[in-house]
Amino acid sequence: MNDKGIVNFRDIGDTVVAGGYLKLGYFYRSGEISSLNPQQISFLKNDCQLDSIFDFRSQNEVAKDPDTKIPGTRYFKDDILADQTTNGASLAGMFANGGHIRDAMLKTYEQIVLSDSAQAGYREFFNEIIQSRKPTLFHCFAGKDRTGFAAAVILKMAGASDEAIMKDYLLTNELRKAANAKLLEQFKQEVNEQQLHNLSVALVVDQDYLLHAEETIKQNFGSFAGYLKSGLKLDNGYVNEFRHAFVATK
Repeated sequence: MNDKGIVNFRDIGDTVVAGGYLKLGYFYRSGEISSLNPQQISFLKNDCQLDSIFDFRSQNEVAKDPDTKIPGTRYFKDDILADQTTNGASLAGMFANGGHIRDAMLKTYEQIVLSDSAQAGYREFFNEIIQSRKPTLFHCFAGKDRTGFAAAVILKMAGASDEAIMKDYLLTNELRKAANAKLLEQFKQEVNEQQLHNLSVALVVDQDYLLHAEETIKQNFGSFAGYLKSGLKLDNGYVNEFRHAFVATK
């Protein structure tokens, strides 16, 4: 379904999970959706029949490249890292951090798990999708970190294997190849060699980042269930309700 040129776009449905598969047509993930053409707008409105769009980007990111409006959809501005002065998930953050960009990315995943704004933002997201039970698109700038983590949580709640979750997470590197090359070429003459290197590293997802998020969850909440309960403060029956709504049995 990634044939309309929307960067890093996919439906994470049809993933095999315990007892069945995640239903298609409910959870779409992507990079930012600014400057969409009429065909892309029609695709999201009519083919995907979107009900809501969750934008996980910062105020500065949204102001610079606002989402294209999709008629008939509800828009949620949900700044996941609002309380972090720096993060490696935004384009500006990707240029920073000297020669320590990998450490900065690992730190970003800790923030995604532990920061108050991330926990509040993801809580709003997960509560809304279970209440509406309608097609939702969620995205950030590149659709890889803030979005990649949200997709991983959805798949984990649905009962997907660690291998299936990692496969979807790493698919970003394939789907962003052209966009990443374009960005690197765009900034080649504008930044120094270190900054360009930082950008090239930060634009790619690494399995260690998601594994670090999982380890951060384990260390701080004991388990994934503990994260959902104490971190996101979701209802005790949330996972069962989620599976009832979005998992099709074999």
